[in-house]
Amino acid sequence: MEEEKKDKGFVIKDRRHFDESGAARIDEEMKPEDKKKVENHDEKPISPPSEADTSEREESPLPEINFASFIFSLSTTAMYHFGDFPDPVTKESQRNLPAAKQTIDILSILRTKTEGNLDEQEKQMLDGILYELRMRFVKEMAHK
Repeated sequence: MEEEKKDKGFVIKDRRHFDESGAARIDEEMKPEDKKKVENHDEKPISPPSEADTSEREESPLPEINFASFIFSLSTTAMYHFGDFPDPVTKESQRNLPAAKQTIDILSILRTKTEGNLDEQEKQMLDGILYELRMRFVKEMAHK
């Protein structure tokens, strides 16, 4: 009896309706309603982006990422959590003070970890942003 269990393997059946290229695949073992779905499927297979698609992306480059833009991005995130900007989807402003504090803490960690590696302008910018955000957080907590 144990030998029968050892000799029995397992069978893998591919139940997908489409092959790797996206073409419909009809198996003899498919249910009739599944065969109809596959036969009536009008979607074309997804093709890789063409050269025209990639050239459009190259024409509108993203802004340069440097230390200052990264810090400004994080400070904008904190201001979003203070409710200064509406959500792009719901168009409503919401306060999330724990998330704002977390972003301020991230900036503080960056300040500590980059000590001695920043030029004077970057140091002053980061210190100024941290000061403003911390004061704003204290003010928001008082009005909670």
